[in-house]
Amino acid sequence: MPPPTAPAPGWSTHEVLNQPPPLAGYDVYRSDRALVEAVHREGAGWADAEIAALGTLAGKAEVMAWGHEANAHPPVLRTHDRYGHRIDEVEYHPSYHRLMETAVSHGLHAGPWAHPRPGAHLARAAKFAVWSQVEAGHGCPVSMTYSAIPALRSEPEVAAAWEPGLTSLVYDPALRPPGDKAGLLCGMAMTEKQGGSDLRANTTQAQPLAGGGRAQEYRLVGHKWFCSAPMCDAFLVLAQAPGGLSCFLLPRVLPDGSRNGIALQRIKDKLGNRSNASCEIELHGALARLVGEEGRGVPTIIEMVNYTRLDCVVGTVAGLRQAVVQAIHHADHRRAFGRLLVDQPLMAAVLADLAVESEAATVLMARLARSYDGAAAGDAQEASLGRLATAVAKYWVCKRQPTVVAEALECLGGNGYIEESGMPRLFRESPLNGIWEGSGNVICLDVLRAISREPETLDAFLAEVHLGSGADRCLDAAIASLERELPGAAGRVGMARRLVEAMALCLQGSLLVRHAPDPVAGAFCATRLAGDWGRALGTLPPGTDTRAIVDRARPARSGP
Repeated sequence: MPPPTAPAPGWSTHEVLNQPPPLAGYDVYRSDRALVEAVHREGAGWADAEIAALGTLAGKAEVMAWGHEANAHPPVLRTHDRYGHRIDEVEYHPSYHRLMETAVSHGLHAGPWAHPRPGAHLARAAKFAVWSQVEAGHGCPVSMTYSAIPALRSEPEVAAAWEPGLTSLVYDPALRPPGDKAGLLCGMAMTEKQGGSDLRANTTQAQPLAGGGRAQEYRLVGHKWFCSAPMCDAFLVLAQAPGGLSCFLLPRVLPDGSRNGIALQRIKDKLGNRSNASCEIELHGALARLVGEEGRGVPTIIEMVNYTRLDCVVGTVAGLRQAVVQAIHHADHRRAFGRLLVDQPLMAAVLADLAVESEAATVLMARLARSYDGAAAGDAQEASLGRLATAVAKYWVCKRQPTVVAEALECLGGNGYIEESGMPRLFRESPLNGIWEGSGNVICLDVLRAISREPETLDAFLAEVHLGSGADRCLDAAIASLERELPGAAGRVGMARRLVEAMALCLQGSLLVRHAPDPVAGAFCATRLAGDWGRALGTLPPGTDTRAIVDRARPARSGP
């Protein structure tokens, strides 16, 4: 008698049919036509080969496995060594370090500051969007380092000491004095449990040594509710100095090799972003140096916040794109009712709607990054545009991510609900960028504040929107409606979300009618602006060229 588990002669019970192959071995950058076009159009074409090299790497099966492993084996807090000494260290999986090493070596953490040139911020944003599709969590310390450098430059003495290490292309995870390391990373620790986004409610105290003052040392006593990437070499923190809430640079290890007074209490058990440690910390007389003036902590650190908000948009673009390509790839290979899913009209409508959302986010992200390049070159108009458009884009683009990723996951059916597909990780990650660096209400209030106090930002925003006027009647009507709503908007706080949404959609529509193919731009304007749309994705109006839209978004067509 054969064993019970052996199939009877002539029986086949496990022939794998109608299952898509893994999406691997493709160029994450070159297959993204909207991103490639934007890179060249907005002034970073010189970096095409650099971005493509990273895109090829990001599409390798081995590299994709790093992202899975870094999340399957999240960081572990080691508060004490075996002898009982306090060490306050976080242990990461080797794949996390591989991800970090790649990101740093490609300059995602500091490229525009180390090698400033026209298009440098856009080139870096494109790299970040490509590489983040492998894994999002490790992007946190990368983004914070990128964002910290302009804030540090407000204090030249501090910047001079730290910037060479922060701009190095060497990833050095060892916990050593900054002067002994080949490369440095910077994090932040601003929020406290009693205040959250209300930073002025912070209670951490900063006691000056030797009189205090700019670039001088203080001792910090207090706590921080969120300290992301606690193994960074330094952190920008806010604390109450004698002159009010102030910004400080807090080193992890002191020059003599001793650990600074930073006690890691626990790692947050988060919904997503699990490869990245976020800790609650206590400061026990920790030494830090004042950055900027006492009492000017928020204006000093806001420079960092603006760049991290830009990265919230870039990271969202990465998540949207990866969700869409996974859905299209599945539909390209899976058959149902006698046809490939991609050829089923209803599925094509869903995929096209997803692709429109992804391209709208991509063109907005690229234009936003170009405004940072313009600001770096001294262009006041671009600086004003970036100031307002960053908040507008951060609110709306990030709001769209959970909806888009959920619909893309459903395109895979039950397969998409299985952890190995990668879609659950994308879904768990999807709400984060909407929360990080200001949740929706905080961002909308910031938009109202900018419109009221910095009217030049609205002028620059509307000038950009009007560049698309006359190309689509739906867009023209939406712009006219927006302009009717703007007067007195600052006094209608309860309507802020409606206003910011309208601003974002008008800007996206303007960019698409100028730069995207007619099927994409037309579908966007008819649905998002004119309302010829249902309440779920996949409800595009009749006559939409869904095939053209899906073909444009496809990562690579293979198979039958």
